[in-house]
Amino acid sequence: MASLGKLLFVTLLASSLLASPGSAQLSPTFYSTSCPNLLTIVRNAMTQAVNNEARMAASILRLFFHDCFVNGCDASILLDDTATFTGEKNAGPNRNSARGYEVIDAIKTRVEAACNATVSCADILALAARDGVVLVGGQSWTVPLGRRDARTASQSAANVQIPAPTSSLATLVTMFSNKGLSARDLTALSGAHTIGQARCTTFRGRIYNDTNIDAAFATTRRANCPATGGDANLAPMDTTPTRFDNDYYRGLVARRGLFHSDQELFNGGSQDAAVRGYSNNAASFLGDFAAAMVRMGNISPLTGTNGEVRRNCRRIN
Repeated sequence: MASLGKLLFVTLLASSLLASPGSAQLSPTFYSTSCPNLLTIVRNAMTQAVNNEARMAASILRLFFHDCFVNGCDASILLDDTATFTGEKNAGPNRNSARGYEVIDAIKTRVEAACNATVSCADILALAARDGVVLVGGQSWTVPLGRRDARTASQSAANVQIPAPTSSLATLVTMFSNKGLSARDLTALSGAHTIGQARCTTFRGRIYNDTNIDAAFATTRRANCPATGGDANLAPMDTTPTRFDNDYYRGLVARRGLFHSDQELFNGGSQDAAVRGYSNNAASFLGDFAAAMVRMGNISPLTGTNGEVRRNCRRIN
């Protein structure tokens, strides 16, 4: 009888643990029965998008980063502003620069056709970011799934929680630490800047005011980024902006970081050794980046009955 009572107690304890809020875990197999073709659908759509425009890999990766750093990876960045709702799309770090929303819309349409009201926009964005990186030469990683979508967004949080391209190393370390990410994660994830383009307004101060910059590099960048005007003129993040490699770190060692915040990682501070290591060992960077992406994707997800599964990524149900 005592053993039966003990068994009952253990069973009840296990049930209560499973039901407790916060115990919900993301899992790579979350949709294996409810939407078995999900990964193929996302990969095919991203292949099409990146084939159409190689820069899209960087754009989707940036969307995911800007989503995760504002109240967690909950697809809040995808919500449109309305007459009664202010989202994150027009926050300073996103206005006139965040892009790729229509790619996520297209993927969501295909996913809904296969398994409606099942897969969150947050998970679609996480998968799309991974696939984009792989399609331009990065290392793959297994994406834990089961995030749900936010019913709210915060423009004010987006304005202060996303690191600026003018940030100091101390600020960057603190902002990443606030999200549970280490300084090493910061340096690895900054390697996302090995792909994509940046607007003149984000690096003008760097090329005209910074002294820790290669003179020839500054001259080259000034040619398409005048001291005034031309804010939207684009420059590549490194010399191979459509290939996910370690060229970004080689650029930092040569004092050719495009953003002030980039060069802060290699400027006589705590991350110099990590940057030099990545510049000499692409495999080390690619592996650390993949692992750090999983950790970033685990920032404060909505799970269980929290949030919702949006039918349309641009608006709440």
